[in-house]
Amino acid sequence: MDTPLTGRKVFLITASAFAVIIGVNITMAVMAVQTFPGLEVKNSYVASQVFDKERVAQEALGWALEPAYSDGVLTLTFRDAQGLPADVARLTAMIGRTTVSADDVTPEFAYAGGAFSAPVRLDRGKWMVLVQAFAPDGTKFHQRIDLFVKG
Repeated sequence: MDTPLTGRKVFLITASAFAVIIGVNITMAVMAVQTFPGLEVKNSYVASQVFDKERVAQEALGWALEPAYSDGVLTLTFRDAQGLPADVARLTAMIGRTTVSADDVTPEFAYAGGAFSAPVRLDRGKWMVLVQAFAPDGTKFHQRIDLFVKG
């Protein structure tokens, strides 16, 4: 049974398509606003004034960071320019998802055998690790690492 395609049907099809598109856009906008973790820095102008100075000091340390995650343990290994364990006086790290702050954790790291390790339960997917380490003279080393956990 073939019924003709009338102007009313074309209007309903078109209106339905736009209603779906608008509904999806509103849903995505609400979800984006609800999951926004917040500001990176309080004042971007002030942060820009010290950026180059901090970058030069960090590069002068010559440190390289090697992350690893296995069996519920996150390991951060710092190496100096010669490939030896770096002299890290203090370390903090925040681990979380890039889009939602609800899963953020700040584990306590223990130093052993040239590496810092902490037990952390990470589900499958992409995680962000924000690392701040300090040399004995107070020079700050900071790096953001994307960590992919396979499940």
